[in-house]
Amino acid sequence: MKAKNCLIFGGSGQIGRNLIRKLTKNDYKVTVVTRNIHQKSYIIKTQANAGYIDVVEAQIFDEKKIRELFKKADICINLIGILYEKKIGNTFKNIHSIFPSLLAKLCKEYKLKHFIHLSALGINDAVDSIYAKSKLEGENNILKSFPNAIILRPSIVYSVDDNFTTNFMTLLNRTPGFPIFYKGRTKFSPIHCSDLTDIIYFVISKKIYANIIECVGPEVLTFKNILEKLLKLINKKRLLLPFPLPLAKLVAGFYELFPEPLLTKDQLRLLKYDNIKSGKYKTNSEIGVPSKKYFDEEVKKYCYMWRDGGQFSTEKYQKD
Repeated sequence: MKAKNCLIFGGSGQIGRNLIRKLTKNDYKVTVVTRNIHQKSYIIKTQANAGYIDVVEAQIFDEKKIRELFKKADICINLIGILYEKKIGNTFKNIHSIFPSLLAKLCKEYKLKHFIHLSALGINDAVDSIYAKSKLEGENNILKSFPNAIILRPSIVYSVDDNFTTNFMTLLNRTPGFPIFYKGRTKFSPIHCSDLTDIIYFVISKKIYANIIECVGPEVLTFKNILEKLLKLINKKRLLLPFPLPLAKLVAGFYELFPEPLLTKDQLRLLKYDNIKSGKYKTNSEIGVPSKKYFDEEVKKYCYMWRDGGQFSTEKYQKD
């Protein structure tokens, strides 16, 4: 049986690397598109045995070059997304709406078997967020061009390679207090990266066509719960300081001055809305792939890097 070819955009991130390992171990061949082969290829190529992975350098809007890749592909997976806008071309609209529309058009033209697009949970409700509106517009454009596309909407995705738990543990480790917004009541269903890649593999291997699937972890945690769990795991005590909204907006505006802001005003607006299953769409459990990994148990495996003394701290062995 001929191995299927997967064309992946966004393969160098935490989800992409896990997915490449999962697919290639199951005899799928993978082509990964990256904007800078010199910076990214050494990371990507270590994720699979030779012969199962090909790394191609291309700008995502270079339609002529991308079109050539679709001629050999059976499956297209788009994992590209941004949390804040950077340069003129790196806007929410370009990345979340226009680019996925291009991929959907090419999937239809070349009659691909699957197009899987990674979106985000809670975007229907966050009507005042530019990020959410761009994600929703992208989903609508995809389904118009390629009705059989699978759109995955995960809650917060975490792992040792994330920019979520690792950043928070760094900040909690270094600062005496930490701001919480909306009283820390916003709800999340954190999903481990490997659970999410299991969902993607299941959708591909079982030929699932369900349009929108909400991908959630096995538990619901508030933002305050998450911070408290992280503090306990790194054995720190910190003040969690509720910030009034006007002050929070000022803080977000200040952070936006930095190249990689910790918080933006748009992210602050997103935090108003819960990031849990809506009940309007099927979840990963309902299609047959329940999440298995719990937040505490997984973060515990790598939190020692933020503890005093690290992996060999006496606190680790006394408390674990």
